[in-house]
Amino acid sequence: MTKNRNSRNKSRNKQGRRDQNTEIASRGSSFQGEKGTQNQLWLFGNHAVYAALINPERTCHRLLLTADAKTDAEAILAQASENGLSRPGIEIVDRATINQTLSEGSVHQGIAMMVAPLPSLALEDICQSLAEQSQALVVIIDQGTDPRNIGAVMRSASAFGAAAVIVQDRHAPEATGVLAKAASGALETLPLVRVTNLSRALEQLNEVGFWSVGLAGDSDQTLDTLEWPDKTILVLGSEGKGMRRLVRENCDFITKIPMTEHMESLNLSNAAAIALYEIHRNNLSKKQSA
Repeated sequence: MTKNRNSRNKSRNKQGRRDQNTEIASRGSSFQGEKGTQNQLWLFGNHAVYAALINPERTCHRLLLTADAKTDAEAILAQASENGLSRPGIEIVDRATINQTLSEGSVHQGIAMMVAPLPSLALEDICQSLAEQSQALVVIIDQGTDPRNIGAVMRSASAFGAAAVIVQDRHAPEATGVLAKAASGALETLPLVRVTNLSRALEQLNEVGFWSVGLAGDSDQTLDTLEWPDKTILVLGSEGKGMRRLVRENCDFITKIPMTEHMESLNLSNAAAIALYEIHRNNLSKKQSA
C-alpha cells in the first residue's frame, strides 16, 4: 500500500489555490455539439434524449423523431409534462433527415434533440454538498481524451453511486452528443466537473475528508485487498500513459486491478467499471456489518 498524504505540503494559501483553479461542472459548459452552435448541441439515442427530456436543468429546443420512435418518446414527454417541464413538440422526420442533421456515423435510434448546455457548477459546490457525508465517492480522470470513454466512465460512475466525475479542462473532450450517448443518460444526473489543476482539486477534496486512490498497473497493492476509505476519490490515468507524475504523487494510495499475465492492461472505461464495482461492493459490506 502506498500512502502519500503525510508527505505533501499542506501550507498553501487556500484562497490563492482556489483563485488559480477555477472549476466548472458540465452539468455543463458551453460547447459545440454535432452540427450545433456554441450554445446549442444535438443529443441523440434513446437514453441520452429521454434523460434530457425529464431533466429540469436541461433546456430543450427541437425534438426530431422517426415514426417508429414516436410512441416511446410520447410516454417520456408525458412524464416531463407531469413534472411541469416545457418541452418542444415532436417533429416526425425520416432517418435520412436525422442522419443529415448529425455528424456522420451517429447511432441515433431514430431520435435526436437540440438542447442548450446544462448549468455550471463549481467544485466548491461539490465539496460543500459532500462535506458532511460520512461515505461518498468521486472519480477523477487524468487526461482522458476519448468522449466515448469518458461517457462510459460516467455511466459506470452513476451506476455505482459516484457523486461527480472530474476532468482537467485542458485535456478532456467537451460534453457533446457523442459523450452523452456513451453516458447513456448519466450526463443529465451526474456532474462532469472541469478543473484547471487536478492536483489542487485533490487537495480541495482532501480538505472535506476524502482520501484519493490512484489506479496504476505497477502497484504492489491490488484493489481487492485495499482497505477502501469511506470517502474515496478514484483517480484514473489515460490509456497508455496512466496518471501524470504530480497527480500520482498527490494520491494517498496507489492500487491495481489483479490480472493474469495474458493481458497487460484494460481500457479506461473497463478499468473504471471494475474499480467502481469494488468500491461499491466494499461500501455495501460496511453498511451490512454496521
